[in-house]
Amino acid sequence: MVMLTAIIHKEEDMYVAECPEIGTVSQGKTIEEAIHNLKEATELYLEEFPLEEKEHPFLTTFEISIEMGDRKVAKA
Repeated sequence: MVMLTAIIHKEEDMYVAECPEIGTVSQGKTIEEAIHNLKEATELYLEEFPLEEKEHPFLTTFEISIEMGDRKVAKA
């Protein structure tokens, strides 16, 4: 079993899930469906292109301030 990362964001009425280690992307109407579809897409991809041994990436968040009109807004 291999532990991979899923990054999920919402685009309009769909959730998009991406696996940064492999580069696969999928979507679904719910978060659960997006993850399920991402797992399936990743498994199919890895059948054709086997996984090379890599370290699990370190993920973190950071915050920046951006100007929006007359006010500053912090973005995460």
